[in-house]
Amino acid sequence: MELSRFCIPYTPFRGDLAKSKVLLFTTAGLYMKDDQPFNPEGDITLRTVPADVNVADIRIIHEHYDHSDADRDVNCVFPIERFREMAAEGVIGGLTSEHYTMGFTQAFRQVRDELLPDLAKRIERQRADLVFLTAG
Repeated sequence: MELSRFCIPYTPFRGDLAKSKVLLFTTAGLYMKDDQPFNPEGDITLRTVPADVNVADIRIIHEHYDHSDADRDVNCVFPIERFREMAAEGVIGGLTSEHYTMGFTQAFRQVRDELLPDLAKRIERQRADLVFLTAG
């Protein structure tokens, strides 16, 4: 498992949630209805989801997990509405203006060498204090 040498160790969040801006990231294969779907056989590209998205405009293309519950309520894998509620209640400081998704892949080296550096730049531009990660 060569890739294991590159894993990031667990780092506890020590910030103030009530002042923190949160970015959501999922590998659940979500995309906006007007975007090109991910290639279900393998895709190392990202899709952007705006913070003010109408969840009815989110689609899922992923053949490697049962997403029937997420098809009924996307918050199962991308809890954007729950985080909006937490922001309104002052539990978190807010959401970044953009959030990111990816689909299925087994091209782990490309993910490490290409996708993750791009994702890190995007997260930095969003000035996220923390990233909430979900899987598909």
